Amino acid sequence: MSEKPQVSVIVPAYNEAAAIEGVLVELEAALNSTDAGLSYEILVIDDGSTDETAAIAERHSANRSGQRVLRHGFNQGYGAALKTGIQAARGEWIVITDSDGTYPNERIPELAAMMADWDMVVGARVGGDVSIPLVRRPAKWALNTLANALVGTDIPDLNSGLRVFRRDLAVSFLPILPNGFSFTTTITLAMLSESYRVTFVPIDYFARQGRSKIRPIYDTLNFMQLIIRTVLYFNPLKVFLPLSLFFFLAGVTVGLVSKLVFGRLLDVTTNVLLFTGVQVLMLGMLADLIDKRGRL
Repeated sequence: MSEKPQVSVIVPAYNEAAAIEGVLVELEAALNSTDAGLSYEILVIDDGSTDETAAIAERHSANRSGQRVLRHGFNQGYGAALKTGIQAARGEWIVITDSDGTYPNERIPELAAMMADWDMVVGARVGGDVSIPLVRRPAKWALNTLANALVGTDIPDLNSGLRVFRRDLAVSFLPILPNGFSFTTTITLAMLSESYRVTFVPIDYFARQGRSKIRPIYDTLNFMQLIIRTVLYFNPLKVFLPLSLFFFLAGVTVGLVSKLVFGRLLDVTTNVLLFTGVQVLMLGMLADLIDKRGRL
């Protein structure tokens, strides 16, 4: 395609030889449909695959205009592949989807059509046909609950891998976007924390082909740490104020209970808790001041 693409579809791939060609066929069918009306390019980012993923993608894309395959020399991570694609993309809007056949790629034109009114449109995996392993659901719920509390808004799907967003905004966030699976979590929190226009559209989510690269315990702990760190970066008082309130209330509670139940005030414990609450509050206000001054 000679014209500048409106949409750049980025497909990160790591050892997905069984699914990659089918995903590319799905994307072509969706983007070439008469209802889509999109100029597009498709970028497959092979993240150091050790199977035939890159060769299959290159063979499929060889005689197709607007399709490229970029390779990492070694496996750098899901987020690193997306960042490579974003930097190489020529489109105004970025579409990301997975290479394992789990997402309904036929919905991409619908999501892209909404970008006139939004900065990011996320396909939320809350549709009628959602195949998320039961072992991952408790951790997913806990992470979403934590993120909702810290950001102060309802997030139906924190880390969906099917979404459309403005390229210029993604580029501005690149320094804080991680190289791992938490890329999508971070960009969701960053967009919401900065009050960009984000909407969530229910989609289905199918059983993947091949083996998942998610490590449930390690990645869940990593996601939790990342949520807190990202909110600290954009709105530190969201973290420090609840902590300060917790220590202050704990101090008041210990003081009252010790005086009423035991007849004497546990003044050392009470003072330590109250003083800690004040210190945490002051630290939060200082962090918020530094954050605000850094954005002037």
